[in-house]
Amino acid sequence: MFEISKNLSIPLSEIDISAIRSQGAGGQNVNKVATAIHLRFDIVASSLPDRYKERLIQLRDRRITTEGVVVIKSQEHRSQERNRAEAFDRLGSLILSVAVVVLPRKLRTPSQGQNRRRLEEKKRRSQMKAFRKIVE
Repeated sequence: MFEISKNLSIPLSEIDISAIRSQGAGGQNVNKVATAIHLRFDIVASSLPDRYKERLIQLRDRRITTEGVVVIKSQEHRSQERNRAEAFDRLGSLILSVAVVVLPRKLRTPSQGQNRRRLEEKKRRSQMKAFRKIVE
């Protein structure tokens, strides 16, 4: 089980992990060892709650394909274990990003005291600037 939070976890059977060769410079190790990790997670076929699935699919992220599959490639580190851990961390943070619902801000009218203080401050600033003028 891959635990995302104390209330949310995903069975490892739903996550497809494959090791591939890393790209870029790295000497002989790059040509011999498959250290990069390619993680695939199908959102629609997963056991996530429906609200998570809907928000993940609506999320406009380049890691999510049009079919609803999350594809994460991790090749930052030289060891396969560290790349695997980083890929799981990225998947967890992606799922947690849709867990929190941000409520829209409610517009409020300023109180009478706030309006009075704002106008007094404007009057004080204008007087200060008026004193700077050269009197003829």
